[in-house]
Amino acid sequence: MVALGVFMLTSVARVHQLFPALALFKPVTVTGVAAIVLCLLDRVPRRRIGALQIPATRYLIAFIVWMALSVPGALWPGGAFTTFVDFLKTGLIFLVIVTAVRSFRDVEKLALVYFLGTVIFAAVVLSRTEFQMTADGRMERLYFYDSNDLATYIVTALPLGLYFAATGKRWLQCVAWAGIGVLAVGFIWSGSRGGFLAFLAVIAYFLLRYTTVKRSWRWSAVIAIAVIVTATAGDKYWTRIQSIFRPSEDYNVTEQQGRVQIWRRGLGYTIQHPVLGVGAGNFPRAEGTISPLVERTPRGRSLKWGPPHNSYVQVAAELGVAGFIIFCAFFVNVFKALKIPPSTGDPTHKRRARLAQSLTASLIGFAVGSFFLTLAYADMLYALAGIAVGLRQVTVNSMSSPS
Repeated sequence: MVALGVFMLTSVARVHQLFPALALFKPVTVTGVAAIVLCLLDRVPRRRIGALQIPATRYLIAFIVWMALSVPGALWPGGAFTTFVDFLKTGLIFLVIVTAVRSFRDVEKLALVYFLGTVIFAAVVLSRTEFQMTADGRMERLYFYDSNDLATYIVTALPLGLYFAATGKRWLQCVAWAGIGVLAVGFIWSGSRGGFLAFLAVIAYFLLRYTTVKRSWRWSAVIAIAVIVTATAGDKYWTRIQSIFRPSEDYNVTEQQGRVQIWRRGLGYTIQHPVLGVGAGNFPRAEGTISPLVERTPRGRSLKWGPPHNSYVQVAAELGVAGFIIFCAFFVNVFKALKIPPSTGDPTHKRRARLAQSLTASLIGFAVGSFFLTLAYADMLYALAGIAVGLRQVTVNSMSSPS
């Protein structure tokens, strides 16, 4: 659990990049390997067997296998192999999370680490002057994540903060509300329109479907966050958000390097390579080699080898139709894992159900935010998914064990 906690702080929250002295110890590699080795040394093999019986786990394994199959025929096999090796580590950590949690308290601890890691990242970004603001009021030159990634990352952490604000001890509630305030400010400073849509989706779920908390508390929490957002956001922010409703004036619609045209080209790559795609991590190479823009670009002029800016187009183009179906099946089954069975009289059951709904809100935020970002292989998704499936695992085990 310690190795997993440190791994999440480094691989997702990038703490070692915030404080460069930590990078000397290679914390992502060291803690990741330590967690995997300790999992393999576990003397309770039934936990590993139980994890493999969960549909989401089986679909993730199938996704990893399909990614491996895409390597030989990729546009750039070397790049596809590197992407596969990196993602293999991510998939193994998912399995470690699912098999390592022994109780509901373990799941809560990992959820708290995810939330606090996001708060640390946002707090450091907000406190350091080297991060510049663009003319339209957005942060730039961040660590690892760009401003759009940061917005989605924050949106995935907010529901977990609200869980601890509603459930934890008094001191933890105070920490959670302080963290929520930091995240709200960081979210506004990101200026992300896709993040704003993800935020609205999470708020809608929280108000309409978050049934484990009283309605009055939910509305009070939303109003508190709205007050922070309103007090922090300036005219530039709201002007940028209002541009969502004027798509005909948006470069993402009108320009060749805008998101809509990139998505169309990505669907074209999927049609050209429907079985195994262009290869994991090869979307930028497809843009620079087989894109329709290549023939139209005058000799001597450069062509941007850019990302797909859509996680679903990313998977479809890089891993083909089957890879896309497997990815979606994994996502759907993670949501299904969060459907907690009816109460059995266990006093902690209500907390399990509340955390399950918080994780559902986090995954909804990711599902919407990643529609505009290249995050299909991002550690934040598989850390959340591992916590979600781990919660399902300990819930089923607690209900099946003798009282």
